[in-house]
Amino acid sequence: MRILVVEDEKKVAEALKEGLENESFQVTLAYTGEEGFFFVSSESFDLVVLDIMLPGKNGIEILQALRKRGDQIPVLVLTAKDSVEDRVLGLNVGADDYLVKPFSFSELVARIHALLRRSRESRPHRLVVADLEMDLLTRRVRRNQQVIDLTVREFDLLEFLMRNQSQVVSRERVAAEVWRDPARVTSIDNIIDVHIARLRKKIDQDFDVKLIHTVRGAGFILQAGET
Repeated sequence: MRILVVEDEKKVAEALKEGLENESFQVTLAYTGEEGFFFVSSESFDLVVLDIMLPGKNGIEILQALRKRGDQIPVLVLTAKDSVEDRVLGLNVGADDYLVKPFSFSELVARIHALLRRSRESRPHRLVVADLEMDLLTRRVRRNQQVIDLTVREFDLLEFLMRNQSQVVSRERVAAEVWRDPARVTSIDNIIDVHIARLRKKIDQDFDVKLIHTVRGAGFILQAGET
């Protein structure tokens, strides 16, 4: 599981990273709001631990931006303010839970596990875009009731596109989410393009309405009709 920790106090951030890695999480640190928003927009994470008081873009602004674009990633807010108004504000703009500083590390871990468990339980077992249907339990894909045979990688790629329908996703995000290659030490852009081409042939070739589109210089988008 990958966790993004956005915390401007470096000692606190590094202590959280060490502790969470000892709990078998993969942790990325960001020390400013802008850096945190960049990471969560360009890479794939399972949860965000987000401090409210940040230099530049604060935690509330990051939350608002994430929820406005439809991103439902679980967010655990850290706040040094223990007023009802601050807690209500955080929850109202999209936080899934909050902890007031100082907090015990064991409570943080327990809340993270609870949020991840809730996130898994709430994920739909069926994705639908136009006449394209994906059953996540049987791993069966149909378009206009016609069964489409996909490889494991093609299925994972299509699932990612369907979960992000009507959003442009970069090759960087595809590499991180589908190929699990966030570092991108060696470029796999050509491999991604080949798989997109194969997927487009299976999904779109026999149908008038095209669903998978390339956005030049930006990435890919799955939606009914032209972009």
